[in-house]
Amino acid sequence: MKRLAILLLALALPSAAAATDYRVLPALSHLNFQGTYQGAAFSGSFNDWTAAISYDPADLAHAKFDVVVTLASAKTGDSDQDSALPRESFFDVAKFPSAHFVTTGLRREGNSVIADGQLTLRGVTKPVSLGVVFRTQSPQSSTLDVAGKVQRLDFGVGSGDYADTSVIGATVKITAHLQLVPK
Repeated sequence: MKRLAILLLALALPSAAAATDYRVLPALSHLNFQGTYQGAAFSGSFNDWTAAISYDPADLAHAKFDVVVTLASAKTGDSDQDSALPRESFFDVAKFPSAHFVTTGLRREGNSVIADGQLTLRGVTKPVSLGVVFRTQSPQSSTLDVAGKVQRLDFGVGSGDYADTSVIGATVKITAHLQLVPK
């Protein structure tokens, strides 16, 4: 009788929800950045990155993102900028080949979803929050769009002569569009 009571109690308890694990379709996804140089806007992208995504819009407590970016893959389309980014004054890819963002939690803020996390760049780890928009297109296809801002000097990006924010703006906007399929 005691075993039956324990079994009934276990069945009555709500089971832990599990977020869906997704695979990113790289050909349909992108990770971009925007900033300013001498007052003019510029944009670029990272062409080599991976993302582990678990998400359920109804259960943010079990959602998580883990993104690793190969910094040497940054491209702006400007040969001077592209050759400067891997160097010691900017990303210093010889010493710090990748950046890493991992969520510490997701939360609702009004009608928006915010992904709070830790970004590690150039050996410095700082909190970063990203706005999240998740859309289900079909049972086998979803999109995830994220956007946020980082202060480049918090991570030592653009040191020395490049620390002058009147030449290179202090704020860098990060955006991503991920095409997802369930694993």
